[in-house]
Amino acid sequence: MATLTERLGYGPEARLLIVNADELGFCHAANVGVYESLRSGGATSASLMVPCPWGREAAARYRGEDIGVHLTLNAEQELYRWGPITHAPSLLGGDAGFPATVEDVWDHADLDETRRECRAQIERAILWGFDVSHLDAHLTTLQMRPEFFDIYLDLAIDFALPIRMVGDNLRGLLGFPASELAENAGAVFSDRTVTLPAGPARPGFEALLEALEPGVTELHLRPAVDSSELRALTPDWEERVADYELLCGSVNLRELADAAGVNVIGFRPLRNLARSA
Repeated sequence: MATLTERLGYGPEARLLIVNADELGFCHAANVGVYESLRSGGATSASLMVPCPWGREAAARYRGEDIGVHLTLNAEQELYRWGPITHAPSLLGGDAGFPATVEDVWDHADLDETRRECRAQIERAILWGFDVSHLDAHLTTLQMRPEFFDIYLDLAIDFALPIRMVGDNLRGLLGFPASELAENAGAVFSDRTVTLPAGPARPGFEALLEALEPGVTELHLRPAVDSSELRALTPDWEERVADYELLCGSVNLRELADAAGVNVIGFRPLRNLARSA
């Protein structure tokens, strides 16, 4: 069987990288950071959190960029809340929004309500005008349990969209053959998902390029501009600002990738595969 890179028109040893800017819609600072990363920085794709308070403002800024839906069932910030866009009592955490923890969703969410909510988030993004390019899942809530993964996979097939799988650091904790299930269903997904080392410095992009294996790798970051709003909302604001500076700073990430022999792409080529199948 042809490798994913071959199906995309490259050689079997080609190294392809998707640079995804997560959490568009999270707040105003994230909207500014993500769109700047897409339009003048190193990001090639982004993911929208439809239920978040700034999701609609993100839609107003949209100009056709490669953006998918970051399916959201959690509101993990202590002082900043968002909740379901459908009537879904089992998806309420008792504090004016979604549950804060993944385990709370797994323990209490009704699967039918979960399916309706996730479908509604995709449909809302389409209604807002987004040409949705892929699906991924906030906090891996839909990826780490088989009954939730079934919903995630079904939606990918229904909408003919590629999906993000969990990274290598979590694959050993799955307890079920997610990749095999997705492949058997005909879903399209990257070969691996990676992150940079934690912390406000966010080092390691050049090292990541050097160590990149053949295949399609997705790197996801959460860029946001520094602001009093961002600092008030989340304790990891420095890391988000560092992601923005990495993507939009003086170093041209795409030139670095080109020098390392890495092809930088978005999710739309994978979506074309999903829809041609």
